[in-house]
Amino acid sequence: MPTRGIFRTEVGRGVALLLALGVAGGALVAGISLPAVGGIGVGIVTASNDLDINPADLVEPPLPEKSTVVDANGHQIAQFYDQYRVSVSLDHVADVMKTAIISIEDYRFYEHGPIDIEGTVRALSKNVIAGGVSQGGSSITQQYVKQVLLNKATTKEEQEQALQPSYGRKLAELRYAMGLERKYSKDQILEKYLNIAYFGAGANGIEAAAKRFFGVSASRLNLTQAATLAGAVQQPNSTDPSAGKKSQDRLRARRNTVLDRMAELKKITPEQAAAAKKKPLGYKDTPLPGGCESSKYPYFCMYVRADILTNPAFSAFGKTADARDQFLKRGGLTIKTTLDPKMQAAADKAIKDRVYATDNPVASEALVVPGTGEIKAMAASRKYGTNKRKKQISYNVVANVAHGGGTGFQAGSTFKVFTLLTALKEGWKLNDGIQSPAGYTAPGYAAFKNCKGQSIGDPSHTVTNDEGSGGFKTLQTGTWESVNTFFVSLEQKVGLCNVVKTAKSLGIKRADGQALQEFEGFTLGINEMDPVTVASAYAAIGARGMYCPPQAITSITDRNGKTTTYKPNCKRALDPEVADAAAHILTGVFGPSGTMSAVGGIGRDAAGKTGTSDDSSSAWFAGFTPDLAGAVSLGDPRGAVKHKLNNVTIGGTTYGSVFGADISGRIWKYTMIDALKGIPATDFTPVNTARFGGCGAGCAPHNEEPTDNGQGQNDPGTTPGGPIGDPGGPNGGQPIGGPKGTKGTLGR
Repeated sequence: MPTRGIFRTEVGRGVALLLALGVAGGALVAGISLPAVGGIGVGIVTASNDLDINPADLVEPPLPEKSTVVDANGHQIAQFYDQYRVSVSLDHVADVMKTAIISIEDYRFYEHGPIDIEGTVRALSKNVIAGGVSQGGSSITQQYVKQVLLNKATTKEEQEQALQPSYGRKLAELRYAMGLERKYSKDQILEKYLNIAYFGAGANGIEAAAKRFFGVSASRLNLTQAATLAGAVQQPNSTDPSAGKKSQDRLRARRNTVLDRMAELKKITPEQAAAAKKKPLGYKDTPLPGGCESSKYPYFCMYVRADILTNPAFSAFGKTADARDQFLKRGGLTIKTTLDPKMQAAADKAIKDRVYATDNPVASEALVVPGTGEIKAMAASRKYGTNKRKKQISYNVVANVAHGGGTGFQAGSTFKVFTLLTALKEGWKLNDGIQSPAGYTAPGYAAFKNCKGQSIGDPSHTVTNDEGSGGFKTLQTGTWESVNTFFVSLEQKVGLCNVVKTAKSLGIKRADGQALQEFEGFTLGINEMDPVTVASAYAAIGARGMYCPPQAITSITDRNGKTTTYKPNCKRALDPEVADAAAHILTGVFGPSGTMSAVGGIGRDAAGKTGTSDDSSSAWFAGFTPDLAGAVSLGDPRGAVKHKLNNVTIGGTTYGSVFGADISGRIWKYTMIDALKGIPATDFTPVNTARFGGCGAGCAPHNEEPTDNGQGQNDPGTTPGGPIGDPGGPNGGQPIGGPKGTKGTLGR
């Protein structure tokens, strides 16, 4: 088409649009001077017939709002967002900011209707010369419409349509603007615009921009700062001050343009403008809060996020993980969690005092409340991050894979508790026992059956004790001394599958999400675990048999103030008296014959169990009071089987071999002492001696006494056939076990 034809058609459409909207909006168009073009009337008539100038209702979805995570006391610990935005009311925006944005974007905002005829005619003239839409001339109302349409777009194609430089889009925007001007006051529209506008540097809305650029709230912006933000809104990407000096120079030029315009409109004096233009840009590059990497409690934060994405309890926020993630980042939620800063500080300090962040082995700890499952702390010796030189760790070493964790570490003798519980469930008494030789060999393949009924005993392998302490052991002395041969023999008698079922009833699952390894070494802790899972299982004993799945979130409040609360989902896993009897036995671990004798107790009723995996590849302690339970693991995330805890320096101390009590037990002890300060001590319920006292069918032979021999040095043993699995890092362990064998002899 010849240039003259383009010119005539575009002007005709523009004039028709102006005439129609001028009448509809109540604005006078008389006196508007337009270029005289032959035949323009035909274009006007044609365009007018095609125009739909009725006001249209704009669907305004809620603005994407950041979600805030708070601790049990209501203090913020993290934020999640797709767009960093904090919406504020207009009375929380400095007057000078309102003046600056109106001066540069729409100086007649309070005077015109949905369309500013003068601004549109000015833009139309330039568009005619350019042969297309080169300048918008949009009012603030129209700009708000465009931002709403852009925010509603969920695909790249929809985003391009929202920004398409066409008269069709412009007409749609104007129709929506007409509807908005009927629906809202000018102040309401300005407030909406200031909250939706993007200012650059990742800041959406005036409040976020004020904090990001200058470290102040929108209510405290001064003239120079207000002019800067008003200048940024037109081209936020090219003037993004976080992009470098050239962008900052462009932003400074835009700021000065705003100041000149404000002076031209007599909103400020020329002297004020000149003084403001001499000031530096003042960009502070205030970090955007949010994300687990910037949280003081990154591991707990990761757990919360993963829980929302995967836990069926939060299905109302979306059917898929992606849908929930979008809701989390855009929903403006306030997520109240179970985190107790005091208990977290206790765990952090106890770990920091004994394991350095630069040590190769990593210590991690979880604290859980018996009877609720509330996670009060998640701590680790390593800093969260991706800097390998600083030995930072980028996965949740305290939790399982489902909550952002790695594959965990073998739990060692902490698993002997499940065999103990099974024996008590089946009627064994405190002083019932069995002969525990220095070495135990399964009498046949059928001596152990997994829960599929398969015979998996290993007559070719002998389980041993570290110090060779054999003889008759009772439930008490065998537990206190952590005698490997006693527990494998006991597991044979009560049934491997029964022990596995007991463990599962207390929430035991492998950290990597795979099926539990059901070999005769199950009681010796061949499965890789995470502290949250183990602490929750031990908490159930402290709660007299009530197992409560670990809980990190207690309530979620939406942007409208509606609060949904989440209560513990507990179930009866153990007979209360069975749990009481187990707690009674486990208190002896701190006594003179126990594996924690050198460490001692915490000054109140407490019970627990050490755990050292084969040849000290990992070391654990798990324990509980009626008020709080905790589990501590220690292992090398590079691969615990290859990098064992032998001849290592940890926390500035060199160890020949590290056992469960040495570091993990001490971390647990001093964590509990500090975490429970100010909390009245609760005693364990006394054991029912009528039911569990003395001995029954398993009494000691006449020539042996059912008492502790005081040796208390009984692990680890030996491992047949090479490595039993490599716990630790995010790529996890090697496969455990063949079709029949016990893979590993672990202890203490």
